[in-house]
Order: sequence, then structure tokens, then C-alpha cells
Amino acid sequence: MNEDQRSLFLSSSSHFPPPQGVKLSYGTSGFRADASILKSTVYRVGILAALRALKTQSVIGLMITASHNKVSDNGVKVADPSGGMLSQDWEPFADTLANAHDPQHLVELIAEFVQKENITLDGTKPVEILLARDTRPSGEFLLEAAKQGIGSIIGAVALDMGILTTPQLHWMVRARNGGMKASETDYFKQLSSSFRCLVDLSPSGTHANVDDKLVVDGANGVGGEKLEILKTMLNGLAIEVRNSGKEGGVLNEGVGADYVQKEKVVPFSFGSQDVGLRCASLDGDADRLVYFIVPSTSSNKIELVDGDKILSLFAIFITEQLSILNKEIDVKAKNGYQCQLGIVQTAYANGASTDYLKQLGLEVTFTPTGVKYLHEKAAEYDIGIYFEANGHGTILFSEQFLCWLKARTTELSDVAKGSEQHKAALRLLAVSELINQAVGDALSGVLLVEAILKHMGWSIERWNEIYEDLPSRQLKVKVVDRSAVVTANAETVVVTPPSIQEAINAETAKHPRGRCFIRPSGTEDVIRVYAEASSQDAADNLAQSVAKLVDQFLGFGSS
Repeated sequence: MNEDQRSLFLSSSSHFPPPQGVKLSYGTSGFRADASILKSTVYRVGILAALRALKTQSVIGLMITASHNKVSDNGVKVADPSGGMLSQDWEPFADTLANAHDPQHLVELIAEFVQKENITLDGTKPVEILLARDTRPSGEFLLEAAKQGIGSIIGAVALDMGILTTPQLHWMVRARNGGMKASETDYFKQLSSSFRCLVDLSPSGTHANVDDKLVVDGANGVGGEKLEILKTMLNGLAIEVRNSGKEGGVLNEGVGADYVQKEKVVPFSFGSQDVGLRCASLDGDADRLVYFIVPSTSSNKIELVDGDKILSLFAIFITEQLSILNKEIDVKAKNGYQCQLGIVQTAYANGASTDYLKQLGLEVTFTPTGVKYLHEKAAEYDIGIYFEANGHGTILFSEQFLCWLKARTTELSDVAKGSEQHKAALRLLAVSELINQAVGDALSGVLLVEAILKHMGWSIERWNEIYEDLPSRQLKVKVVDRSAVVTANAETVVVTPPSIQEAINAETAKHPRGRCFIRPSGTEDVIRVYAEASSQDAADNLAQSVAKLVDQFLGFGSS
């Protein structure tokens, strides 16, 4: 590191002293905290993003958002060249950088890291970092801090993309690094044209069974704003956006996918007038999506159609298209391809959804909780579908499969244009264009759900009936030290302390269709308990009895 670079770091970082007594950690969601204490952290993530761009010699993204958190919170995360999340290898450095106690310490850490990673800081290779924020008021001053961080590295250029959904920024990073057009207009054009293509390829007559109207809760966030623009570009789908943020509501307060999924009640501005309509809810930065039905009773309860059901709908459709495409294909011949389709879930997926997917003959694998684990596993398949119950997920297509699919589509258009096989190939290509392969995206997700419902001729009620969720209960137990619990098998089995798993098994065996696991929280000294059983009472009792076990083994009474 030359003297000019060193002095630039020292002078700029002196304007961003870290908050006293606060230790922040980079998780799946990046850094998140009350916005008032994040200025120094966001400045330093600007440095991190610029170093990542230099290391990879690619465009990198930096997003300022706290997703489904309350409006007073904010956060920051980095998008890697693929459009996915920051490489896990860099997370420890992110933590160290964020918590450096003064400018001198910060510069020492950077100098040590760039030497280890063989990153040259001489400004000879300029790099670009795309910046965006959601609609939180704090986003504006935090964006300035990020620009200062990026600007403290000679040759790094910050490009402010404005107010975007988190998935839009991830999509832009992926597109830019793939040599494609990557403006917000390009994003909207790609989504609307691939949606139109899928709808046009639906079997004739199926549309008649599906109401064209969809009512969407925008969580008073950026997703509602963007959906208002996108809906003007769509034919054959009437979208009414409520809680768009323009009506004066508060971001994520009594609205949004997180609220709807956890509380299972109607969001603000929904009620008896929506009985019989298809309803959906986005979260604050539009990377999660759940659907719901307002029942004809007077209570404010809903029938939730969550991420597990969205995953199942996508799996049904993809499986159907693959089976049409593979009809009469000789897999040994040059036109054959044994596509490996994989479904990826976490232990929090409802057991009924896993059973349903396995009955369809699909391969279901499990990973630890966290999108980074799901995404990484899904990328191992030709087509990998992952979704969490909270509504965050996507579909990944391997480059190898897409190359084959494009060639096969061209071949079919020459010899069997308009055939069922040709249409199936075109549908799969359209799905690969519509779904955001960088990250879970509520806007692209909602269009894919709508296109598939039209294709199947299904109402939301018919979709919701594919299986019935097993009743479940989640609890958390305060413990002395969460690190005392070590799990294996995608967090479904406790390895340490050794005797607690036997006790959990004994309790679980008392309940029909019982399933229970515990796992340490990633952020606080609590152990999370998840239980499922054939009735709500049984699930509640199982969760309570296992929570007592956790308290006996690890709670404050145990010490």
C-alpha cells in the first residue's frame, strides 16, 4: 500500500468513528442494527465492496436495506459478481473491518488483508461498485457513508443506482458481469416479456378458471412502488397494490410478508372485501413473497399459502415441462439430456410439504438454515429449486443445461414447431428468464406464480389444497451460552450436549407424526425450538416439553 493510499484511508476514516460498546457481525443479511449507529459500518462496507471488486476484477453491488425489520433499523450487504451473496470466506474479514477501533487499526487490517489476498491498491485497474437503497429515510445518509468508503480506495468508482428493491440490485450486478444490459428498465422489460411468453404458451381454455385480479400488500416499502411501475407493462393480469408506501403507512408495521407469515392475520387495509380474491404480500425490500386467502369468517385470520407451497407449485410445473420435453427422447443420442432436478429445504420446511415433494418422485435435500446454504446447494443441480417457508427462494439453472435447452429449442423449432415438446422447451427458457437467478425476488416470483396458475387453470384455493400443513409451533429458550449446542444433519440432530437428543427423541415419539429439533440462534443467546405433530395441541405440547428440556440442560437453572 503506497503512502497516498494510506493517508487517504486515515483521513476519510477519521470522519467515521465506530459506535462505542457495539460489536456487529456480518450474517446472511449482512450487517443490521439501529440506523443511528451504522454510519461507520456502512463506510467500512464501502471499503470491503471496493476490495472485493479489485480482487474479482468484476462489478460488485452494495445494498442498504434492513428488509423486513422495523423502519428505524437499517443494514448493508454486498452482492458478489454472480449477483449472489458475499463469499462466506470474506465474512470474517467483514466482521474484523467493521469492529476496528480506530483509523490506525483499520489501515493495519486492510494492509494485512490486501497482502494476504494479493490485491493491488495502486489505482491502475479501475473498478465499479453499484449502490442502491430501499425507501428507509436513513438510507440517504448511509448511502453517502458507503460512497465515502468506496472513494477511499484509489481507482474505485461508486455508481448510485437510486432506490431499488434488493433483488433488482443483485440482478443488475449479475447482468453487468454477464455483459448484458442492466438498467432498471431492462429488468422490467425482461420480467414482463418472459411473463407474457409463459402466459401465451398456456394450454387453451385454462385461463377461464383463473381470476385475472391479484391484490398485493407492498409492505409500505420499495416493492409496492416498483410493482406499480411493473403492472403497467403486463397484459392479462390486473394487480391492485395496497400499502405501497404512498398512503402514509409505516414500513413493515402491521404489513408485509414477514408479518403475514408469522402472525397469520390479514395485513392492514385488507379485510372482508377481499374474500374470494387472490392476495399476496411482499416484504420491505421485496425479496420475500407469500400468498394468502381471506376466509369468509369475521375473524382477521388468514389461510396462509407460504414459501413451501410456492416451491411445490414451481416443482409441479418444472417437472411437467421436463417430462413433456423428454418424451420419446433417446437420452443416449445427441438430443438427450438427463436433467437433474433438485429441491432444497431447511428443517423449518413443513413436513407435509417434504412428504408431498417426495411423493412426486423428487429428490429433496436439506441444508442448515440460511439462504447462503440453500443457494449453494441448489447450484449443484441442473435445475435447483429452493424456498424457505418465509417466502424467500428462487430457481437456479445450470449453464450446461441452459446451453442444451437453447440448442434443443432451436432444433425443435426446425422439426416440430408448435409441438408440445417445443412449447415445453420454450416455457422452461421463459422461466429461466423470468425468475431472478441471483437471489429470491418477490416481483419475479409473483409473476411466475401467476403464470403457472394460469397454465394449470388453478384458483388459489385449488393450489392451497395440494397438501395440508402439519400443525407446528416455534419457541425460543434463553440460555447461558448458545454455543453449547452443536448440531449436525442440517441442524436436525444435536451432537453436543450428548444426552439431550435422546431426551428430545423420547418426547417426539409420544406424538403422532411428531418431529422436533433445536438449534442455536445466530444472533442472541437463545435456543430455537421447532415442533410439528398431527394436531395443534400435540405440536404445542411437544414444543413446550422440549423447551423445558433445553432449560434443564442449558438454561440459567442448569448452571
